[in-house]
Amino acid sequence: MARDRKPAASDTLDAASLSFEAAIERLQTIVEELERGSLSLEESLARYEEGVKLSRRLTQTLDQAERSIERLSAGADGEPVTEPMESEDELVDEPKTAAKPVREPAKPGPREPDGSVGELPF
Repeated sequence: MARDRKPAASDTLDAASLSFEAAIERLQTIVEELERGSLSLEESLARYEEGVKLSRRLTQTLDQAERSIERLSAGADGEPVTEPMESEDELVDEPKTAAKPVREPAKPGPREPDGSVGELPF
């Protein structure tokens, strides 16, 4: 028996009308509904599309928030100043200048009584 249930208005909310927290909760509900597997194909597709829209909106909101975060640091005169935080993307693009270990020159080992170097004594 096929289900002819159409999604209620509360099932497919406009992503832009939800607060960030409400959008996350709605996305979690959609994931749970899809994982249960009790929806029809049409309902599953509608929920999936709604979830993709919510996910994009949430990602965009998080990206904007990340760009607006500032770091508090000490200025040249010791007074606190703010400067933009570096994102992980910016850190990846910068060349890495890790210090390479400095090797000391090899010291000659003890000499064998016959003056040969590097031969094993056995």
